[in-house]
Amino acid sequence: MGVGTTVKVYLPRFFGVEETSGAPEPKANIGASLHKETILVVEDDDRVRNISSESLRDLGYTVVEAAGAKEAIRKIDDGLVPDLLFTDVVMPDTTGAELASRALERLPGLKVLFTTGYTRNAIVHNGMLDAGRHLISKPFNIEDLAAKVRGLLDEI
Repeated sequence: MGVGTTVKVYLPRFFGVEETSGAPEPKANIGASLHKETILVVEDDDRVRNISSESLRDLGYTVVEAAGAKEAIRKIDDGLVPDLLFTDVVMPDTTGAELASRALERLPGLKVLFTTGYTRNAIVHNGMLDAGRHLISKPFNIEDLAAKVRGLLDEI
């Protein structure tokens, strides 16, 4: 007993005025939320939904999650007014396109971003997206998601 370790740390003392570097403040991520926009993320795969939601939260967006179309519509009917609907194309209870149509009936002008890990043919016809449709294929990285979301939200 009475035996132990002693640690001494010697730090230099600073006498003077701290200099500030002339470096500019770091800029916000290029796809970051500038206006605290809300995104409704609809994805039946819990893991994918969590990753997408956390990525969007890291970018500064307010995220509301739904595991399917019925839950998403219920949230909208309960008063949620998202700036963007981010939905999977293929879900068990309904398609992302059907969800978007139902959401747009309630919220005309709602921006919609589809995502799919399946062939683009689920939403692309003859190599072309339907008018007004925006798609990001899975897997996507946070930079591509940020750019796609920001670009869509900034559209007039």
